[in-house]
Amino acid sequence: MTARIIDRGYRRYTGERTGVRGAVRTVWLNSVQRALGMRRNTWAKVLPVGMVLISYVPAIVFIGLVAFVPAEDFRRGPNDVAGLVLPTYGTYFGFIASALILFVAFIGPEILCTDRRTGMLGLYFASPLDRRTYLWGKALATATVAMIVTIGPPLLMLVAFVLQGQGPDGPVGVVLALVRILGAGAAITVIYTAFSLGVSSLTDRKAFAAAGLILFFLMSVVVRKVLVEVIGLSPDCIVIDIVFFPLALVEKIHGESAHYSNVDLVPLVAAAVLWTIVWASVAVLRYDRLTVTK
Repeated sequence: MTARIIDRGYRRYTGERTGVRGAVRTVWLNSVQRALGMRRNTWAKVLPVGMVLISYVPAIVFIGLVAFVPAEDFRRGPNDVAGLVLPTYGTYFGFIASALILFVAFIGPEILCTDRRTGMLGLYFASPLDRRTYLWGKALATATVAMIVTIGPPLLMLVAFVLQGQGPDGPVGVVLALVRILGAGAAITVIYTAFSLGVSSLTDRKAFAAAGLILFFLMSVVVRKVLVEVIGLSPDCIVIDIVFFPLALVEKIHGESAHYSNVDLVPLVAAAVLWTIVWASVAVLRYDRLTVTK
């Protein structure tokens, strides 16, 4: 049977034109879905969901203690050595540091490397997106997924502790704790987002990027320990430790001094700004010079 063209014509697009903002929103949504394994097979969901659950386990355990252990059994002051101790919001990340590191090492490569590996990057740049807006969408997606871990567990603890009468006293105390949780979570999210995307921008292989991130995490810890514990330099050298200096910054934001009382706030803030600028610049410069075929 011979094919025939019955009609010819051109129909204008009459839908909403969202422009660059809509394109960034699409990149953000698709990247979040990919990082969480949504619309993918079951195995793609195991790692991200598992790490998220691990990050919430300590919070759930502490909430269970508050719910089932009488309030008088908790320690009320520094001289009470027999009572149970509830973790503070500033020290919580110490319980999930390993899960947080693995999560950061997973989401950046998953969100950024895949497009270059599959050749989709050229299609993105054929849209209203340019290199900067594309990276902005990816950064927003990485930060969104990271905040599930950096803000979610402490926020869950705050709500549960307030309901159980173990939270901050009075509305002012609750609001102050909420602001500190959001601020600390945002700070650690920005640092790790820039770091994860900066390293991931250097290769199109997810495994290489994840291995590089984990290696950098471990090496920074080793170097800091050598400088402080072996050579005897100032504890402020923690700023080169990408694992623990964000945890120290979180404690300072919460006004606590459980583990990092000998570290000053100013170097931590300066390190946070510098780390973010350096790694964000690495990603931007890498993509500015990247050859892409549309």
